[in-house]
Amino acid sequence: MGCSFSGLNSFYDAVNGGGDVWINENRFRIVKQLGEGGFAFVFLVKEVVTDGAAGLARKKSINPSHVSDDGTYAMKKVIIQTEEQLEMVKQEIRVSSLFSHPNLLPLLDHAIIPVKGTHDISRKHEAYLLFPVHLDGTLLDIATIMQSKKESFTTTTVLQIFRQLCAGLKHMHSFDPPYAHNDVKPGNVLITHRKGQPPLAILMDFGSARPARKEIRSRSEALQLQEWASEHCSAPFRAPELWDCPSQADIDERTDIWSLGCTLYAIMYGTSPFEYALGESGGSLQLAAMNAQIKWPSGPNPPYPENLHQFVHWLLQPQPAVRPNIDDIIIHVDKLILKFSS
Repeated sequence: MGCSFSGLNSFYDAVNGGGDVWINENRFRIVKQLGEGGFAFVFLVKEVVTDGAAGLARKKSINPSHVSDDGTYAMKKVIIQTEEQLEMVKQEIRVSSLFSHPNLLPLLDHAIIPVKGTHDISRKHEAYLLFPVHLDGTLLDIATIMQSKKESFTTTTVLQIFRQLCAGLKHMHSFDPPYAHNDVKPGNVLITHRKGQPPLAILMDFGSARPARKEIRSRSEALQLQEWASEHCSAPFRAPELWDCPSQADIDERTDIWSLGCTLYAIMYGTSPFEYALGESGGSLQLAAMNAQIKWPSGPNPPYPENLHQFVHWLLQPQPAVRPNIDDIIIHVDKLILKFSS
């Protein structure tokens, strides 16, 4: 977790329009802010390579395919104010470093540094995480734009995006023990348009990822899991067993399958299948999810085939024991791609 981060004050100058950032031995210039949320900020940065400097391309731990042609990357800055937040960031770094798959966003480099507070004598921390940049935005961004234009993905494109998310999750679920992402949703899917090819879909943000399998053997353990899920698993995509966990339950990676089903619906229609409940008088997102009360919009024109609706229903089984696993889903989606591509 160490870091040879020099010239910290230059970071604050950089945010305000000048200066550079050092992540370990590599230097980056901030181009602009891309987004923010909670205690995190995301910046577009460009590597500054001077004569004699090694540069990120020579870092042996980095896959050459992840090195940017033009030196631009995405840098996530996290402000850490408590030991709990510090441990969460370290956990995200540890988990992110486990995975290597074309449909999972790789962590290229990271640094955690102590920072002296400006108004007190306590020591805070800041974390800097470096990733490849995908400027076309998230699936949520693109769905919002498409909805405003009354546009939709074709059936084939829906399936091709979904197939890539399945591939990324299969990689996580294949670990021993399996890992669950725990927050699969359109806002955590990066999309890159490719000429003459389907869009590239990459699952990101492993801050909630944990070993998937948990034995719940008491009411206290069930409530602890529900509390954790309320903080780490987005409500419109949260599996029923995380809303109301039994006192005797075996939780596994099929929590991700539920979220994947909600995301498939969202690729088609732009929202989770249960968000309609928020707009109804007395409606409950939790009850709609736990009862799998799915409503199908009338669009697009032509409408999506019934096969896709049946596919969503298959993924959104309220009882996790009868929900399919990722291998079964991949077999089925490959058949659908073949069917609708011919």
